[in-house]
Amino acid sequence: MTYLTKRGYALLDVASALQKSIRRGDAKLAGYMAQELVASGYVEYVWKRLLTISAEDCHGIITQEIKALHESFQFINKGKKELKGRIFVSKAVLIMAQALKSRDADHLQCLMYDQKLGISDEEIEMAITAVDQSEKIELPEYTYDVHTRKGRMSGKTKEQFFQEEQQGLSPKAPGLFDNLI
Repeated sequence: MTYLTKRGYALLDVASALQKSIRRGDAKLAGYMAQELVASGYVEYVWKRLLTISAEDCHGIITQEIKALHESFQFINKGKKELKGRIFVSKAVLIMAQALKSRDADHLQCLMYDQKLGISDEEIEMAITAVDQSEKIELPEYTYDVHTRKGRMSGKTKEQFFQEEQQGLSPKAPGLFDNLI
């Protein structure tokens, strides 16, 4: 079963597009995807993704800034019935899209230790409910990699993922593992 966002995207495709567009410095698409998750009721999920992306793809100590923005978002919404503070999500996306990129943390865990962490597609899908469809934009092809159902079905591999995502970093900081990719 595939869960959909407000505009009818597959939830995991939106999460993939969010991460890949941040990785490539595309703040407009990243912002659209983040706000699609918020509008679809996946507020905590978008913050989990943003924190993870900050650790996996951004150079330096950006994660602390994203954590502070999340805490500010929670403070603004404390005791509120209607969601406020979407600006904090947008600010997090802009900071990460404009930050130097480095996949060293992810490469360290995957290439040097080969440990697989995270939540499976099935676990995420079981936890999230579907919502109505409205206007949509077409997702870029880079959305669909080995981490998405469509990407796996088209034969995408982990090796392609490492190569394509390394090439897509923008702006990019030199990495410790660049010679391995």
